[in-house]
Amino acid sequence: MTLSELLQAVRETPQDVVVPSSWGQGRAGFGGLAAALVFEAMQAKVPSDRPVRSLSITFVGPLAVDVPVSFEAEVLREGKAVSQVLGRAMQNGQVVTLVQGSFGAARVSAVRVEAEPAPELPPVEACQELPYISGATPEFTRHLVMRWGIGGLPFSGNTSREMGGWVRQRGEVDREPVTVSHLLALVDAWPPAVLPHLNSFAPGSSLTWTIEFVQPLPILDTHEWCRYRAVIEHAQDGYGHCAAALWTGKGELVALSRQTVTVFG
Repeated sequence: MTLSELLQAVRETPQDVVVPSSWGQGRAGFGGLAAALVFEAMQAKVPSDRPVRSLSITFVGPLAVDVPVSFEAEVLREGKAVSQVLGRAMQNGQVVTLVQGSFGAARVSAVRVEAEPAPELPPVEACQELPYISGATPEFTRHLVMRWGIGGLPFSGNTSREMGGWVRQRGEVDREPVTVSHLLALVDAWPPAVLPHLNSFAPGSSLTWTIEFVQPLPILDTHEWCRYRAVIEHAQDGYGHCAAALWTGKGELVALSRQTVTVFG
């Protein structure tokens, strides 16, 4: 199933969705997909004139693939301009992903500050791609493709504080507008920025994730490349703290991300 097909499944039958193994990541389903699917359930509870401003995501436990999972959402508070919503992915009676979101209508304001410039990257064709290799790379990378333009690939011994490059969906997907759900998958596709520091394989994963979106979202479709850069701010004792951002290919800021990641090496 493609990303768009899974998003449609949540819209139609949120209480009975099966994430196929092709979206796996180690022993669990891909976290960015889990967040995207929970967000779809949350978005359905909010008026369309209140776009999402921020999401706080906790991966409580692994989402099992090929096993039914349900997605639910409740509005905690609905003010004059802002809605606070809580979403969950439930599997076998347990919460596996928990998302708290703030959705807010635009306000009249005299404050306007432009985003800092996007990072300069080598052309897409000059950047090294992380290929999909069955049994070697995470299964979900058959759906998403990354090309490194900053730092090193995982387990390469590259000790740069920065990592990033280009990202988009892989293959011949339908051309359609990119939504917040698509963006969640694109941002989380990248491995924890601490993994390039290792010289050999060791597991690593996101523990918590906060992401904020620039509204209105720049116009972007599913065939276009986005720019991504993550910066390690601190790492010690098996935990890393990383800040990241996503831009359009033209350099328009789309989202700001922060993660606490674990690494077992």
